[in-house]
Amino acid sequence: MPLIEARGDTGREMTTAHDLYAERMDLQLRHLRALVAVVDAGTFTDAAAALNTSQAAVSRSVAAAEQILGVRLLQRTTRHVSLTGTGAHVLAGARRVLDEIAHLHRIAEQSRTELRVGYAWAALGKHTRRLQRAWAGVQPGIPLVFVHTNSVTAGLSEGAADVAVIRTPLDDPRFASARVGSEARYAAVATDNPLARRRSLRISDLARYTVAIDAQTGTTTLDLWDPGPRPPAVRRTTGVDEWLTLIAANQAVGVTSEATANQNPRPGVAYRVLRQAPPIPVWLAWWRDDPPGQLGDLVRLSREAYGESEVTAADVPRPGRR
Repeated sequence: MPLIEARGDTGREMTTAHDLYAERMDLQLRHLRALVAVVDAGTFTDAAAALNTSQAAVSRSVAAAEQILGVRLLQRTTRHVSLTGTGAHVLAGARRVLDEIAHLHRIAEQSRTELRVGYAWAALGKHTRRLQRAWAGVQPGIPLVFVHTNSVTAGLSEGAADVAVIRTPLDDPRFASARVGSEARYAAVATDNPLARRRSLRISDLARYTVAIDAQTGTTTLDLWDPGPRPPAVRRTTGVDEWLTLIAANQAVGVTSEATANQNPRPGVAYRVLRQAPPIPVWLAWWRDDPPGQLGDLVRLSREAYGESEVTAADVPRPGRR
């Protein structure tokens, strides 16, 4: 059996190739941590102290990394340890990997200490503060944090949110949802548009204007104008800020939920309630296989904030694993 040298700063340890192959021959985090610790500490002895393990364990981990990668990472003498050229490149990659792992741990820890609710355009509008106050009374140790992510899943797919406020159903079997309320539709027009002089509007009043639509995360489609005439043109936008900027410049009009009107005031933009327009349903969505442990409280309190009193057992999800 061939021998592989793995020297420490105060001695030499000989391990057989069989010992290394007895380990799972994939590069593991402990191999990377050992390499980084040796370089940072300067010796195997100090690295072992930093990792709270033995010098022999550190030596084995570094030797295993070299065996797995098939290259020499460190030049070792009884008094000195230095990186090889290849080792310097591997070290940089090892630091990136360990940083990403630490980041994942921070995300997991954060999910246990706060509940993040994502939204694309607006949270729950005027009901947001009411929900936050009620939540603080029921779950005082877990802050309810609203995070903005302009995506179809409002941060769920991206890992930015544990639960998402959505106003368009998610056609994705990975996610489950519960309806918590509904909102009126509002028109958004420039303050110097003649429509801004009126207290309320009808959807047909907007038909002669270019309409701004965010097809990805918005709630407006041209079907709202059926069966009457549709707007002459559509300006595609990619988020509420661009949408509002177009409207303030009187380059388009828009249709949105009352939550947007409540949470996104903008100089130059007037919001007017739309009469005889269908309301916008509001759901909370979450990962079907990983619902937060506080989900039942969140759904119940959100419904109460909206004044939704009819809640069936099927509507309130079971607590998750967190």
